Amino acid sequence: MKFNTITLLFSGVIMLTASCKKEKDFDPNTPDALITNRDTLVSPSDDFFMYANGGWFKQNPIPDSERSNGIFRTIQDTINNQVKQICEKSAAANADKGSNKQKIGDFYSSGMDTLTINKAGITPLKTELAKIDAITDVPSLLSTIAHLHTIGASPAFSFYVSQDDKISTKYAVFFSQGGLGLGNRDYYFNTDKETVTIRNEYVKHLESMSKLMGNTDFVAKNSAATIMKLETDLAKASRKLEALRDPIKNYNKMTIGDLNKITTNISWDKILPLMGIAKADSVIVGQPEFYKALGNMIKNYSIADWKTYLKWDLENSFATYLGSDIEKQNFKFYSTVLSGVAKQKPRWKRVVEQTDGSLGELIGQVYVDEYLPKGSKEKLLEIGNNIRDVYAEHIKKLDWMSEPTKQKALSKLAKIVMKVGYPDKWKDMSSVSINKNSYCANVIEVNKWSYNYMISKYGKPVDRKEWNMQPQTYNAYYNPSNNEICVPACNILVPGFEGRMPDDAILYGIIGGSTFGHEITHGFDDQGSQYDENGNLNNWWTTEDLKKFQAKTKLIVAQFNKYEALPTKFVNGDATQGENIADLGGVVMGYEAFKKTNQYKTNQKIAKLSPDQRYFLAYGYAWMVNIKNEALAQQMMTDVHAPAKFRINGPLSNIPEFYKTFNIKEGSKMRLPENERVVIW
Repeated sequence: MKFNTITLLFSGVIMLTASCKKEKDFDPNTPDALITNRDTLVSPSDDFFMYANGGWFKQNPIPDSERSNGIFRTIQDTINNQVKQICEKSAAANADKGSNKQKIGDFYSSGMDTLTINKAGITPLKTELAKIDAITDVPSLLSTIAHLHTIGASPAFSFYVSQDDKISTKYAVFFSQGGLGLGNRDYYFNTDKETVTIRNEYVKHLESMSKLMGNTDFVAKNSAATIMKLETDLAKASRKLEALRDPIKNYNKMTIGDLNKITTNISWDKILPLMGIAKADSVIVGQPEFYKALGNMIKNYSIADWKTYLKWDLENSFATYLGSDIEKQNFKFYSTVLSGVAKQKPRWKRVVEQTDGSLGELIGQVYVDEYLPKGSKEKLLEIGNNIRDVYAEHIKKLDWMSEPTKQKALSKLAKIVMKVGYPDKWKDMSSVSINKNSYCANVIEVNKWSYNYMISKYGKPVDRKEWNMQPQTYNAYYNPSNNEICVPACNILVPGFEGRMPDDAILYGIIGGSTFGHEITHGFDDQGSQYDENGNLNNWWTTEDLKKFQAKTKLIVAQFNKYEALPTKFVNGDATQGENIADLGGVVMGYEAFKKTNQYKTNQKIAKLSPDQRYFLAYGYAWMVNIKNEALAQQMMTDVHAPAKFRINGPLSNIPEFYKTFNIKEGSKMRLPENERVVIW
């Protein structure tokens, strides 16, 4: 999946399901979530995020085992329980070998068998470790790196097959920066106290993990220093998060010969066949300077150094599936140090989430049959089409865009494909072999299948019907190469309204605004706007219109740069601008579509709230997330989404109808001066 082009509703994978398939009638005596979630001691003029959600936060503190709590965590708990039922029923079914139930049941059982996992220790990695130990020279080093990518590790760089950004009908081979244990290059260089502490803790973590692989204290200390130095050099050649947002600058097509010239000491024509690409007519390199540096590093670091790094990357890639000592050390650093999570989730939750992550395609089929609420797909399509209709109305009325550009924008809008509900065709996982013997081996087996599935696309026609999400995934995405949005079926559901359809204010606030409106706007944000109606990276703007559009995007960057999420830590307006544009467009389009409903036209009050109040409170509910400071700091460093608080307060601060609804007066924190308000779509 392309990091810089497929845009998600939010980062991470959060899922939702219904408690039953039959819808209940609306009960006016049922507590209304929009009322009970509020904190009326907070003024909506000061902080609408806390006004809309603070009551819920007071009653539901963040558990020690979680990095955050809110609407998504509530939803995740529901799906975990239901996937657990699917896993346990499958495990008890004594199903035929090769059947979906056998694979689900055995995968889950292998993960729950801690006795076998702890007894095995690092044995599941013995074969791979032996391959690393057998490295003697640069050719064997590179062939081993190539192999490790095929099993789910990701040393030295990032590699994938996806649609060519400029020829969306073809699959292309992509190379981009990668190989960092800390994920983001800024962790290696920022000098603030928190980041320095994280770097120091990372070195300690590297030492601990080396010892758990059987090394002495002396070897572990030297290994940690080597890994840190090598990764810092990789980070030095890596682009910043905001720089990865430019699809033109991150699109550098070249021949294999040209790539060989950039990365001296690496013969990609020999490596690619080992990675399953027998013959590539060209490759797309995201960051050529990274590969130039990598080529030098292949020689500048000794074979012994590279072997140390590869063993660490392998252990790190599979730490969660090994013995409890390694798993707990991995948790201590990546969850406690980086995210502030004090204790692990129960074992069953961790295994359920991994089973769904690995075999979600199989679990999804059960979900559709047993848990999908009736009429979900139809209602989602209705909302989506209504959002598209008002989007067209807005484009036609824009005072800053010329008629020729409007026509192209309208054509692109009309051609957006809406994948809603669940796929018509499931991926074929019949070749995957799962047993109860080894949890780690099962994960590697699925990783191999996923890798082979990806590279098998190369040279074949693009399958525009393919889904990149499961129906039980509470998320959505826009893919500019297909000019499509994908909204899984479970997006219809809202906590507090289990088994019944919420009123239209909630549907349009959460599903219309923060989902359909958000994803459609991604087709017209700073990135998506550079792709044409057919999904090709191609400028369809007039010079003057593009200047006007970019002036407006600069305003939203400036707006979000002012938000201080933590003391002295401000939102990165450049890195988050695409999501901020999508949030603003989404809430506006959701509101305009809601105004066409009977609930709005008749001014129907529910729980003593007007339609306008319900709509904006529902939008606030969509991002009801309370997050630990450590996790928030990590999000700000690595994520292109602004913190939840500003995904509410930021867009709403630009909307006059919001001011009127909650009596937001001039000079209030939630009301921007007219010359600072952002109006794009």
